[in-house]
Amino acid sequence: MDFELSEDQRACQEAARAFAERELAPHAARWDAQAHFPREAIGHAGELGFCGMYAAQAHGGLGLSRLDATLVLEELAAACPSTAAFISIHNMATWMVTAFARNEVARAWGPRLAAGRALASYCLTEPGAGSDAASLRTTARRHGDEYVIDGGKAFISGAGATDALVVMARTGGPGAGGVSALLVPADSPGIRYGRKEEKMGWNSQPTRAIAFDGVRVPADHLLGEEGEGFRIAMRGLDGGRINIATCS
Repeated sequence: MDFELSEDQRACQEAARAFAERELAPHAARWDAQAHFPREAIGHAGELGFCGMYAAQAHGGLGLSRLDATLVLEELAAACPSTAAFISIHNMATWMVTAFARNEVARAWGPRLAAGRALASYCLTEPGAGSDAASLRTTARRHGDEYVIDGGKAFISGAGATDALVVMARTGGPGAGGVSALLVPADSPGIRYGRKEEKMGWNSQPTRAIAFDGVRVPADHLLGEEGEGFRIAMRGLDGGRINIATCS
């Protein structure tokens, strides 16, 4: 078996290293000390395709393999692990949108997310549903052509600074089979963001709780079908865990 990187992989790795040395490394300590979210730098990463690395090419992503993405994230994390980790989370959410959203929604959001012009947060964890994610209690009830979301999420990376939320909510009965995933515009009426969590490091990305109080979302913002949200969320985490391990 050949474990050598291809020429294309080495070129991608070198481009990521050059970007990280130029755009991240000189500022990383200041961003952490000032708890600054470097949106402009993340946008520059998007210009290189690093905000949609394994998102669908039809919607603006690069369609890279997981291995190719780890080569990029390893270089970004060498300069600023906090910012690299957020870029990883954004990639995970962007992939979910481009892979599972209705075509109209994917066309509206996918290119902006993949280019870093819009940023996304992944919203699964709740105060009482962390490791046991299938026990989440946030609900999304169908009312005509909309879903109405009520509940809360905790420890959400980028919350309050992103444009879109990929929200896992209960549309059916108990357990994993009752969970669905929805794309929610982050400025929707009824969304409230909690205070920024105090952390030991990783301060270039904000982490907050999110409360949903009668938040209305068009029904076509459902990702996949009702009841598929837990499976979609876990597929996202399959890659996300590889990415965070790479950043480490």
